[in-house]
Amino acid sequence: MTRILFALGLTLVVAACGVDGEPVRPSLNAGIGVSSSGVHAGGSVGLSKGPLSVSLGL
Repeated sequence: MTRILFALGLTLVVAACGVDGEPVRPSLNAGIGVSSSGVHAGGSVGLSKGPLSVSLGL
């Protein structure tokens, strides 16, 4: 799991800095939910360029 997160982070950094072309701004969504069963945290990280969108939910 750590390797996957590291690879995703490295991919986001390379895409965001513009090494492969025009820089792409990553998106980040986070949330906290409270219910009768407890508190739940979640979020997602993603990139989109034109019609292509890639996202990872945490």
